[in-house]
Amino acid sequence: MKQIGFIGVGVMGSSMVRNLMKNGFSVSVYTRTKSKAEPVIAEGAVWCDSVAECVKEKDAVITIVGYPKDVEEVYFGEAGILDNAPKGCTVIDMTTTSPSLAKRIYEEASARGIKALDAPVSGGDTGAKNGTLAIMVGGDKEVFDACQDIFRAMGTNIVYEGPASMGQHCKMANQICLSGALAGVCEAISYARATGLDPATMLDTIGTGAAASWQLSNNGYKMLQQDYAPGFYSTHFIKDMKLAEGEAQERQLSMPVLRQVLSMFLQLDEMGFGLDGTQALIKVYEENKQ
Repeated sequence: MKQIGFIGVGVMGSSMVRNLMKNGFSVSVYTRTKSKAEPVIAEGAVWCDSVAECVKEKDAVITIVGYPKDVEEVYFGEAGILDNAPKGCTVIDMTTTSPSLAKRIYEEASARGIKALDAPVSGGDTGAKNGTLAIMVGGDKEVFDACQDIFRAMGTNIVYEGPASMGQHCKMANQICLSGALAGVCEAISYARATGLDPATMLDTIGTGAAASWQLSNNGYKMLQQDYAPGFYSTHFIKDMKLAEGEAQERQLSMPVLRQVLSMFLQLDEMGFGLDGTQALIKVYEENKQ
């Protein structure tokens, strides 16, 4: 049985821990707010009082935390992962973070005899619960191959993207695509309401044709039900879009759709809804209509 340390037991992390345990892994957990981890502790996860304790004598360590600064803290901070994980351990950062940080973790880990993968995910809380996440992986191919049993416990579309940081670059592309799809669903609903078309019937109809998307089938109906519970926090999506915008600017790429959707999410945050799910973007359309 592989021993796994898991750091970051939030909306998605809790379900990922459950799926690892269901697949026979022994999982030790640490998160800054212990109460968030209580449900998985009750189900068999082992609580650790620090990052250092959580990573000692582990075969693999998985992290999925909030922001790049949090990734830096858990990997490079005092009593962090890289100073306490054993040689031969594999560290897998599943946070969406900057590609340059992913490369730095890889280089620092390699210097210590530790293997490292960047493996951000897509699929939200639904994918995490169902074990159907898309997992985009960067790092050494042989390390990726050796971790297939871990990845298969959490996802179904598991793809090797290339060397260190390529998993994060793929996630940037994912978020760019997602931004346009999400805004498109909001605009379709806004148009339907303005013309007297029944929005639910409209989604039922176009959801089987060329306009079909995950955003339509999932978040579109949540918008109609005014269900803004976070499968993925809007504030975290703002972070992702800013990272993608920065990477694009470094390469002198024009991203007008990304820029516009980011501006709308910043408005949503200013309205006080940053902790709502991304489907809350419809509130901006409603606000701007007034």
